[in-house]
Amino acid sequence: MIDVMMFLLVFFVLISIHVLPALGLKVALPHSAAPARMDELKRVTVTMTEDGSIYLDGAKTSLEQLPDELRALEARSKLAVVIAGDRHSMLQQLVDVLDAMKRADVASVSIVTKPK
Repeated sequence: MIDVMMFLLVFFVLISIHVLPALGLKVALPHSAAPARMDELKRVTVTMTEDGSIYLDGAKTSLEQLPDELRALEARSKLAVVIAGDRHSMLQQLVDVLDAMKRADVASVSIVTKPK
């Protein structure tokens, strides 16, 4: 039993320090004379519940405060907003959240759905 535990410990330590190669293909990437820098997007989640509550990354907020909070977050880094709404939430609430995002000048939006 101790041998198995020791093997697992050594395996995870080697994986964590990248001694064992990660899965994937090894390729030699080409070089560019004028590379473009990609902006990293900070992902935030706007959650709408069935009772009409709105949460920004798990913290309860109001529809009036949402544009200001999104603007403050976007001032630090570019945002990608994920909207996760309860299936029984109202369509008007989704439109109100999208309007709040327009007022905050947030362009990148993803809507979370569950496959059937």
